Amino acid sequence: MAIFNCTAAVCLLYGLSDVTGDPGRKKLDRGGELAGAVLSLREKQELMGSSGYAGVLQAPVSKAHNFKETEKFASKGVGVLCFLPIIKAYGIDEAIEKSAYPGTRRIGKLSSVLAFLALKLSNVQRCGQDDGWCMDRGLGMFAGLNALPKTTWYSAYSDAVKREDNAAFLKSLGRLFAGCGLLSDTANLDFTAIPYWGDGDPFENNWPGKRSKALISIQAALAQDPDTGILCYGDATVKHDNQDCVVLEFLDFYREAAGREARWVVFDSKFTTLENLGRIDKEGVKFVTIQRKSKNLNEKIQKVPQGQWKTVKVEKANHKSRCVECSESTTTNARYGDGQLRQVFVKGRGDSPATILTNDFGIKVEDLVRKYAKRWLVETEISEQTYFFHLNRNSSGIVVKVDFDLTMTILAHNLYRLLALELPGYSHKKAQTLFDSFIDNFGDVVVGEKEITVKMNRKRSLPLLIESLPEIGDAYSWLGRKKLVFTANTHT
Repeated sequence: MAIFNCTAAVCLLYGLSDVTGDPGRKKLDRGGELAGAVLSLREKQELMGSSGYAGVLQAPVSKAHNFKETEKFASKGVGVLCFLPIIKAYGIDEAIEKSAYPGTRRIGKLSSVLAFLALKLSNVQRCGQDDGWCMDRGLGMFAGLNALPKTTWYSAYSDAVKREDNAAFLKSLGRLFAGCGLLSDTANLDFTAIPYWGDGDPFENNWPGKRSKALISIQAALAQDPDTGILCYGDATVKHDNQDCVVLEFLDFYREAAGREARWVVFDSKFTTLENLGRIDKEGVKFVTIQRKSKNLNEKIQKVPQGQWKTVKVEKANHKSRCVECSESTTTNARYGDGQLRQVFVKGRGDSPATILTNDFGIKVEDLVRKYAKRWLVETEISEQTYFFHLNRNSSGIVVKVDFDLTMTILAHNLYRLLALELPGYSHKKAQTLFDSFIDNFGDVVVGEKEITVKMNRKRSLPLLIESLPEIGDAYSWLGRKKLVFTANTHT
């Protein structure tokens, strides 16, 4: 059954063609009875109620559900429930419980975070007035609720979250992933600009990447593991005056989260300064970056003899490869310090040469080029966050603090990465592909006395999904301490 707000329901029932205009005053024409009449919004609602139409459905008040009574209900969000075994297997539910995130009078801490996560995982775009997810029992069950809250609750909850809460939670996730061997010794770092479309707020102009001009936006920093695709760091409080020090802040964060030093950090030429590169070198950390182009640098590359160039095969973002030519040299800079820097010149067919800059003189040149080539993958993850997790829609129907939205986006992204690692042949797939192939599904939920059975409608990829989910022997505390069983439904 379709869900309408009052204005949309009146317009549909009485044949109004324009629902985007002034909702307060419209001319209604119903068989000539009300021709030329101009009614207020309250009069419209009273007229609709007296006419016998059931045009408005009231969403239930969201609250914790104990799942004690046996019942059966249908849901279009049953696919999202497949992430619950992954959350349980990696102990993410315990990390949420131990975090500093607040709870509310009706909704506890764990259910509050899972309520946000349910929308992220289910690809809800958050750009409409009608929050239809409030009526889906399956999405509510994901968070241990009778139904998900309305938009006002999401906005009010995020106001109570501080940056310190998000940083501490990301550190706890880092410890979990490091303990599972999902964080290597290398981190790819990059900035992303989250556009802001409002007026009167103290935001700065940043370059969003895929647009041809700078926009008023919130600048955020991200760190990604190049091998697993796990995002281990995020900060949406970056300003122009402190963006050069983000790499140093990340090293401190990684040391505390992973329990060890990061061996490699990889970033582009504008991420930090030469002075900070010198500080990184003194900490014993290796860096790989791109040297900014200049006239003198181009002349130096042109003077390299043809016999000093060697061919290297490099991985691309789509798991294909291409061949490039490389040559290397050394350089010094007073802003960096007394040490030398290693330069690796890279040129492809028809491309202008690029210069990789590093403080590691022991790594082979082909391995160095491949290591920086993997940094381009973090830009793919940023694009995915923008289009699938809707990171840049902070001016939509749900007004959420951007740093908390970024943290929930990182958590949702990592859950999709963990799911991809469980699925044979899908480890390199994006979240949108995984959602379309596995998560986007209807089904029935049967609440029994000791377990909850999720019957998902049959589709081609369903057997692989059910076989790949982690086997959880323990019960789910937020589901009435019952076990969760996934099976195929009798129909498509």
